[in-house]
Amino acid sequence: MPSFDIVSKTDLAEVDNAIQGVVREIGTRFDFKGSKCTVERKELLITLLADDDMKLRQMQELLKGYMVRRKLEASALEFKDPQSASGNTLRQEVTIKQGIDQTLGKRIVKELKDSKLKVQVSIQGDELRVTGKKKDDLQDAIAFVRAMKIEQPLQYQNFRD
Repeated sequence: MPSFDIVSKTDLAEVDNAIQGVVREIGTRFDFKGSKCTVERKELLITLLADDDMKLRQMQELLKGYMVRRKLEASALEFKDPQSASGNTLRQEVTIKQGIDQTLGKRIVKELKDSKLKVQVSIQGDELRVTGKKKDDLQDAIAFVRAMKIEQPLQYQNFRD
């Protein structure tokens, strides 16, 4: 029986490469000269530290740009509200989205079942398994999920006949 998996994974090695590119550009740009702007990653959390709001916004744009250059989706980043830190600086935490959480998984399952496509969907941890009798039904299911407005990047893997 044909099947495929819907997953949401971000390659952390490529995220590190994007962060290194941002740090390199901050070190060479004239408008960042003499500032104490830093970017760090611990597990799934990126911390941006900037002198003021303008530099923080520029760092956000740099991070998004370098993510796209590394063929990662910028929508995998979830920006939290900036907080004031010591010495009149701003700190912002950015979460890297990994896996499909329960609410999004249930929403995808419900909408696929309501669409009357001849597929079965099951939640397996932080990924979804979609099975059907025909390969065409599975391709229709992929097109349907892509048409949904989902804020998180999804990948379709393990397509088997």
